[in-house]
Amino acid sequence: MFLTLLAQDSSSSGGGLVAFLPFILIAVVMYFLLIRPQRRRMQQQRELANAVEEGDEVMTTSGIYGFVTATEGDVIWLEIAEGVDIRVARQAVSRRLPTSEGDGGADDSASAGADGVNPAGPADQQAKGERDAPTAD
Repeated sequence: MFLTLLAQDSSSSGGGLVAFLPFILIAVVMYFLLIRPQRRRMQQQRELANAVEEGDEVMTTSGIYGFVTATEGDVIWLEIAEGVDIRVARQAVSRRLPTSEGDGGADDSASAGADGVNPAGPADQQAKGERDAPTAD
């Protein structure tokens, strides 16, 4: 009889911790699968927004492509067409596009397809400073 009382006492004191163990495990799993990666993405977005400077070609979160012409604190000015500038929040920049200068010095023939045609488009449209929007012919 004494042994059954000891067994009941020891099981009831450890039962509280065992009951909360699934909740603790769920919290740990949520941290590693949801919270930690989201914080990492937010940090990368902050670093990208702070690294944007004049002359960079960027894409905004709404899909607008343009060249950064000026920065004013939390606001950047994008030239989206010849003579058309828009004001955009710095945090709206989703990515910075690679420029022909920053590709490590590779020539255009290295990026051409098997048939010798550059998949990015005609070479005259790829020149730096060429910012005209395509026209309908």
